[in-house]
Amino acid sequence: MPGPRVSIVIPAYNEGAHIVPVLDRLFEAVTLPCEVIVVVDFPEDETVPVVQEYSREQPRIRLAVNTYGRGPANAIRFGIDSAAAPVAVVTMADGCDDARQIDDLTRLVERGVAVAAASRYMAGGQQVGGPYLKGTLSKLAGRSLRVFARMGTRDATNSFKAYSTSFVRQVGIESRAGFEIGIELTAKARRLRLPVAEIPTIWLDRQAGVSNFKVAQWIPKYFKWYRFAFGPRMTVDQFQARQIRMQSRQTEED
Repeated sequence: MPGPRVSIVIPAYNEGAHIVPVLDRLFEAVTLPCEVIVVVDFPEDETVPVVQEYSREQPRIRLAVNTYGRGPANAIRFGIDSAAAPVAVVTMADGCDDARQIDDLTRLVERGVAVAAASRYMAGGQQVGGPYLKGTLSKLAGRSLRVFARMGTRDATNSFKAYSTSFVRQVGIESRAGFEIGIELTAKARRLRLPVAEIPTIWLDRQAGVSNFKVAQWIPKYFKWYRFAFGPRMTVDQFQARQIRMQSRQTEED
């Protein structure tokens, strides 16, 4: 049997039954051959029994327990590393993202872009609800990166993106805290001068459960990658050397 064309990575933290309608909409919307990887940080997570029950009727879904360390960044890293498809789409477990865009994002990567972004800030896109400060900072960052760094998307900070898995494995993921992976990988594609594309999306604030986004804690981490996007062109070899240096530092700290 042919493998999946897209691996859909969903980091989850104690979503419990709230994840069921999200999965229902996803499997209704995605028409491409896919696998869905729900990543949790520990076996006792409230999402685990719900996904296990769901997988009895839907064999395309699998549960993964992250071994890279707790937090959404590590869960996303683990999910992409576990992906079997040449394209990985990261989407949230809270239902904010529109699963109907997954097919189109996947096809953009198949056509040759390294990163395909679902954009709230281009024509046809919209953000409905959510914290005002978070939305304002995100919009300013996205628009300024597109104008001044020629980033290729107006929404670099959105986590809802598709990636070439070979690109991700070449450049690595350095983020270890929150959802700054979206801007990190987009900035790395920019530094490699690889194509980045976007399509409009409508983002809806979650209707159930509690958001785990921590604005004050994660702003400095986003700003690091914002600044990084303005640097000179890099090569894959330079990124891989950067990964080795980072791994060495982490080993020394451990």
